[in-house]
Amino acid sequence: MKRVILILSFIMITTVIYAGDLDAYRLYNASGDEISYGEMITALEEADIVLFGELHDNPVSHWLELEVSKSLYAKVGEKLVLGAEMFEADNQLIMDEYLQGMIKTSHFEENVRLWQNYATDYKPLVEFAFANELHFVATNIPRRYANMVARGGFESLEQLSEEAKGYIAPLPLSYFPEAECYKLMTGMTGMPGNMHAGNLPKAQASKDATMAYFIKQNLVDEGIFLHFNGRYHSDNHESILLYLAENTPESRVLTISTTMSDSLQVPEEDRAAADFIIVVPESMTRTY
Repeated sequence: MKRVILILSFIMITTVIYAGDLDAYRLYNASGDEISYGEMITALEEADIVLFGELHDNPVSHWLELEVSKSLYAKVGEKLVLGAEMFEADNQLIMDEYLQGMIKTSHFEENVRLWQNYATDYKPLVEFAFANELHFVATNIPRRYANMVARGGFESLEQLSEEAKGYIAPLPLSYFPEAECYKLMTGMTGMPGNMHAGNLPKAQASKDATMAYFIKQNLVDEGIFLHFNGRYHSDNHESILLYLAENTPESRVLTISTTMSDSLQVPEEDRAAADFIIVVPESMTRTY
């Protein structure tokens, strides 16, 4: 009997040891040093704007977005403002009505153009804002207008009504054709027949400019604007940051990026991607 107990104890201890070796993520700073979550939060607390660059289907990204929201809320309370690429500016009224308790959850979800992974990945953020009476900003250009740019360039936006233009960064939009984030898109092929590859980076820029604009419009004194976006919209301090630098050069902006690696080391191509880099195992389950 004693031998059986010893064997079972050994199995249990071994299981605990091996389970403890499995990291869901590791966190690094811009110098490539591994740091703790608490060290990152201490730094983020001093920022005016935090751009959280996610991998859209990565559960660790989404879990940490919620945890960072909680941590920054503990620091600045109601002066924390949330915003996201995943919500378009013309849905702001519906977002506000929901967060103010004016409409039911079902009406909100039926009327907003939700991403397919909303229920698992973004609803927790919206519900966190609801529970704590926080402002949540729908920062992105309406997709139909970004599509207009993809087909006809920035000039196509001029035909919009004044009301429609209110959902976009003020025209004419600036453009940074030499930025790597846009140069990489210029040579892409396989565009639909009514689109031109040269306009694809401009469509991306219309998103970046609009997100930057609505971030700027919703900054709070002594507060923090925490923005959720795909990593391509903030990596390498380009994209949204180009427009924030143009319009809010005095604001302190810090960035987070998410990448994947079996070794849990930062891949060479991602080492300069952001101020903080989350590295997730390649084997991590995807949300869709």
